[in-house]
Amino acid sequence: MKSDYSQSRLTGWGLTSPSYARTAKVPHGEVGEHVKDSSGRGIVMRGLGRSYGDAAQNAGGTVLTLADSVAQAVLDTEQGTLTVGAGVSLHDLLQIIVPRGFFIPVSPGTRFVTVGGAIASDIHGKNHHIEGSFGNHVRRLSLLLADGTVKELGPDQDAPLFWATVGGMGLTGIILDATFSLIRIETSRCIVNTVRCKNIDELFEEMSHGDDEHRYSVAWVDLLATGAKLGRSVLWRGDHARLSDLSTKDAIDPLHYAPKHLATVPALVPSFGFVNSWSSAIFNELWLRKEPRRKVGTIKNIPTYFHPLDAIGSWNRLYGRGGFLQYQFVVPFGQDKTLRRIIEMVAVSKTASPLVVLKRFGQSNPAPMSFPIPGWTLTVDMSCVASGVSELLHSLDSMVVEAGGRHYLAKDAHTTPSVIRRGYPRLDEWKAIQRAVDPSGVWQSDLARRLELI
Repeated sequence: MKSDYSQSRLTGWGLTSPSYARTAKVPHGEVGEHVKDSSGRGIVMRGLGRSYGDAAQNAGGTVLTLADSVAQAVLDTEQGTLTVGAGVSLHDLLQIIVPRGFFIPVSPGTRFVTVGGAIASDIHGKNHHIEGSFGNHVRRLSLLLADGTVKELGPDQDAPLFWATVGGMGLTGIILDATFSLIRIETSRCIVNTVRCKNIDELFEEMSHGDDEHRYSVAWVDLLATGAKLGRSVLWRGDHARLSDLSTKDAIDPLHYAPKHLATVPALVPSFGFVNSWSSAIFNELWLRKEPRRKVGTIKNIPTYFHPLDAIGSWNRLYGRGGFLQYQFVVPFGQDKTLRRIIEMVAVSKTASPLVVLKRFGQSNPAPMSFPIPGWTLTVDMSCVASGVSELLHSLDSMVVEAGGRHYLAKDAHTTPSVIRRGYPRLDEWKAIQRAVDPSGVWQSDLARRLELI
């Protein structure tokens, strides 16, 4: 079996903190043997490598990828559920279920994540304020434990371990397959309303009083603007379009689904990249000007509304070889002043790229390590070569936890153990469950060691 391994240099999507591990792509039937063959540095699973930090890396240890086929997915059209191997991507699933009138219950900003990764990170999307995160919709999963046995888990079947696995970053075992609920749709389009807001206060007001009327809501924020324009933004709220919403032409094939690939960023990008304060300012100005002040009823297809960046292959290369950090946090409702102060500090620093989004979270689920709590979540990309980024983020860390907030583990590449401990008050509860099912430390990762999760 050792001949099946390769020695690989791995990073997250942010291209930071590389480490080397032995890697292998394995079918379900062989996973148990690889677990028995693991070294003292342990094992972590890796999907498509879209965690921004070091969650799917394991320096000196083993990193496995499941060789699952979408052809084996089972769609129950009557119950509206899908059973699928954990290694299958949302990209592959969507090409099967959308033409049959279904959509995934929660979609992040990219469709290039696996089902196992979606559960382990408890991904969220534009509809969290209405429907929660991915784990809310999982009905059952199969988990390979450290001792080689497989357990069936669900919200009503060994619930503590199930919820420890949801958002558990792959540290309770290997998710082999799962069954989850789907959303029924009449078309592959969304009907989207646009509002351009002149500053952050106007955006807060708009989102606080209009989001609950729509299934999906997300705002793009210009984090280079200051003064009276601080937090100027564009808000898009949407719902799945009904057949009656489509034009005669679109209604001919209402469930047509064909994501477009526009280009791929070449590997030969300058070390400093193309993203800086100058290029970002130009982009932000042009982007804001192209959006209407207020527009109702725009029809967009699913890839355009949910996954616009997926049309550009390897877009992370735009930041250069130094990579970038995607910093995402949430602060509770009522902490608007803290969020506004953070936005001011980032704007003054001129470190933000154009990739900035603000959303509202609804109720949390029972998972102790799930990221979302009711509140405001801001995501901002920053080039690692930008001056003062590390110092700025450590200052923001303190503000976030002082406000009762937390950081998203699936995107973290810089936060400290003390910040995570303060942000996740149920960490010890989760650790007790994790240690009970993995007393010998089989499941490990660079992130787990860095943040002292194990």
